[in-house]
Amino acid sequence: MNEVPASAGREGGIMTRPVDSVLASEVRISAGDVSLDGEIRIPDQAAGIVLFVHGSGSGRFSPRSVFLAEALREHGFGTVLFDLLTPEEEAGDFEAGRLRFDIDLLAERLIRAAGWVAENTPPGLPIGFFGASTGAAAAFVAASYLGREVGAVASRGGRPDLARALERIVAPTLLIVGGDDGGALALNRSAFERLACEKRLHVVPRAGHLFEEPGALAEVAREAAGWFTRHLRMPA
Repeated sequence: MNEVPASAGREGGIMTRPVDSVLASEVRISAGDVSLDGEIRIPDQAAGIVLFVHGSGSGRFSPRSVFLAEALREHGFGTVLFDLLTPEEEAGDFEAGRLRFDIDLLAERLIRAAGWVAENTPPGLPIGFFGASTGAAAAFVAASYLGREVGAVASRGGRPDLARALERIVAPTLLIVGGDDGGALALNRSAFERLACEKRLHVVPRAGHLFEEPGALAEVAREAAGWFTRHLRMPA
């Protein structure tokens, strides 16, 4: 099916096409002084929309994120896969890694991206964050700033030690970590104690940091889908 403009005048020239009852859009997300490449997919009658926040060295084409996004859409959630750095920033930051570990910068871009998504998707859809590794730290910082504007947060192998103000997060927060990911497991257990919101720590047995073991990523998908199903709902 040929792509057609979603609506005239939207920044970035959003193009949409129905794919198996999912509205798919290639987008340029305005995040302050930069525009970030991304893709939005929203099923019919979506319950909410989840922004994926990638870790260092990863992006919107990550096979793990693509798999998890598909799983969330099967449960009725829209998904936003996008890059937190521009292609030029990625190229210049390849060796130094300065920007991809600048959590405040990434969190600011996530906050702006969430605002853009809210303005350019069906009105009223609650927004959630699903972070991984250093991206989870950015999601925690953004959630602490946005308060109840974020409906729910999930983290996969996150680095909560890099995030400030965990105590100020009010959105229900799920921490998923591999049982064999020793360093991250300790960090997530410590963060779990600091969280004052509704929370859950789920340990995937015998899984490492990337959840590459058979069935591990599927378990991550089930836990995350269940969490967002319970907590990311349209306001009454």
